Amino acid sequence: MTEAAQLRWFFSALRLQGSILPRILPRMALFCGLSLGVVATYQQGLWTNSDDLKALTGNVACNLVLGLLLVFRTNTAYERFWEGRKAWGSLVITTRNLAREIQVSVDAPLAADQAEKKRALNRLVSFAIATKCYLRQESPIDELKDLLAAADLDQIKLAHRPPQLVTFWLSHYVQQQFQQQHMTARQRSDINAGINTLVEALSGCERIIKTPMPLSYGIYLKRLTLLYCLLLPLGLAGQLGWWTPAVIAVVSFVLLGVEEIGNEIEDPFGYDFNDLKLDDICHTLRQDIKSTLAFGADGVLLAAASVEDLLAASPLEENPTKENLEKENLLKQD
Repeated sequence: MTEAAQLRWFFSALRLQGSILPRILPRMALFCGLSLGVVATYQQGLWTNSDDLKALTGNVACNLVLGLLLVFRTNTAYERFWEGRKAWGSLVITTRNLAREIQVSVDAPLAADQAEKKRALNRLVSFAIATKCYLRQESPIDELKDLLAAADLDQIKLAHRPPQLVTFWLSHYVQQQFQQQHMTARQRSDINAGINTLVEALSGCERIIKTPMPLSYGIYLKRLTLLYCLLLPLGLAGQLGWWTPAVIAVVSFVLLGVEEIGNEIEDPFGYDFNDLKLDDICHTLRQDIKSTLAFGADGVLLAAASVEDLLAASPLEENPTKENLEKENLLKQD
């Protein structure tokens, strides 16, 4: 390990951003304060059987049960986190494959056909954004204004499950292009298989958010951790004296930290620092669709416009607006 790597290791161990320490610090302070009161009463002789009370937390059964519960809690939470990441990984791969297949395989001899293809590709990336907002129980309208037409946005507002509506749009587009003989039966089958994979990814994410950890398990783990941290000072006061609060701080940091990590990563679709970076993933897919639109059906990069200019106007507008023209002029000047 190089010296720079060692410094990064210490920096990572001491950083607060992304750490669970700020969340558990109030509870740690509470347990340390209570242990300080326990030591004070012991030093004043109000009770003297510290060694007898050590059996409450020093026995193997108590420590083993608490340790197993915490390990199971963390493993279960990480399994949910990783399952969500795999679902979004499948969504990203399928979106890229579908975008390539639609751009290359679907014939668009007329300007209207080309406009429909762009509309389908924008709907495709809208699926990822709609899924992200659906998992967060937010409206996707604001993020889809530059991708979808007003009529599509009205349907999104009415939809109970917007991502599923987008898959219906994509399936309808594929069937329409097949009936117009713009694709073969094999191509239709491949694209429909990709759409089915998008639905599977959505269903996998739904399974995570709609199957929370059992309430009784969470309550029991919290109660056991609470009792352990409250009873531990009783057995340490006689042996460690005023050092007991310091030991309680370390023990509570370990126990509460492991539990809080499980609480944070069991729902990986939110805004916590350690959650999946869904905003970054959706932004990357936006850029991928722009890159896809920059290539013609023959695989040659279009020279008429740069990648940044292709989606400056709405995909359904044949003529750019004055505002978009001004943006294009500014880009050219830069």
